[in-house]
Amino acid sequence: MNPLFSPVRVGRYTLQNRLVMAPMTRSRADFDGTPGALAAEYYVQRADLGLIVTEGTQPSDDGQGYLTTPGIYTDAHVAGWRDVISAVHDKGGRIFIQLMHAGRMSHPDNTPHHRQGVAPSAIAPNTPMFTMKGMQDIPAPRALTTEEVHQTVNDFRNAARRAIEAGADGVEIHSANAYLIQQFLAPSANVRTDEYGGSIKNRARFAIEVATAIADEIGADRTAIRFSPGTTMWGIDEGAEGPDLYRYLIAELNMLGLAYVHIMHQGNEPLLADIRKLWKQTLIVNRPGRQRDQIGEDVAAGLADLEAYGQMVLANPDFIARLKAHAPMNNADRTTFFGGSAKGYTDYPSLREAAEA
Repeated sequence: MNPLFSPVRVGRYTLQNRLVMAPMTRSRADFDGTPGALAAEYYVQRADLGLIVTEGTQPSDDGQGYLTTPGIYTDAHVAGWRDVISAVHDKGGRIFIQLMHAGRMSHPDNTPHHRQGVAPSAIAPNTPMFTMKGMQDIPAPRALTTEEVHQTVNDFRNAARRAIEAGADGVEIHSANAYLIQQFLAPSANVRTDEYGGSIKNRARFAIEVATAIADEIGADRTAIRFSPGTTMWGIDEGAEGPDLYRYLIAELNMLGLAYVHIMHQGNEPLLADIRKLWKQTLIVNRPGRQRDQIGEDVAAGLADLEAYGQMVLANPDFIARLKAHAPMNNADRTTFFGGSAKGYTDYPSLREAAEA
């Protein structure tokens, strides 16, 4: 049997295979952050993957960065996600909600309270962002006070609790892709002089506190975290200490017994090998741009327990069936990635639909 299609234990769950739907922002929630019926259809179509990790979902008003992204901190959000998750469970799937605080990657026009973004330090990312008025430069964020950092940890805790109320199997903490937690990790975005800035230990503190708070709230075996070591998106630079920072983080987080670590791999193979050695629980690896004929290589080599895929899963609701049948894949339509309707969201044809057309 292909090891990709064998069961695997992740936290408190046994998954049906070792393939993961990577988290992908789709910007199709209601303006109040509530996911709708179309989101349920989208995720249900992909419920035969071992694990679905949802699009980034903000834990608070301050956490929103982009238009029409979902939240998980109000009663309406919980009700909307409950419908989505119940539908996935009815199809036998497992689903973790990814908790994403955008930090400085935000614009006042995109948030419910229309306030300036918040971040470790008042340093702009020097990039534009789409708003209802078109592309606009992201303004410099407001630096969080130490007390507000503590409150943000509690926002994550509350959002995790609400995710479980909605029926989620767990949560994945988004600590990658230049958003708030990675902003704390990077000296280019964090020049704080309190206990959250300066040394590796201090810059890693916020990530560890968020993970600890969530694990305390919902159980370590329903808590996971995602990193993208070495990312240089939107002004992020982790500096020469970057690899050692992640070695420290992984060793510290390993003691919590989290369900998994999810690595969005940027090419540092020695670091990935070290993470594999340091991390004693489940490891998920996502290699952006990986080709079809390379699927399964990390699991086969023992470098990962599961592999995560984004665009191929986005474009192929029957991704597992196509892999098993060695069938061709649909190509993803990039023009429909963010916002819009069912087009490019729930209308990609399955093998059966393509044959009947």
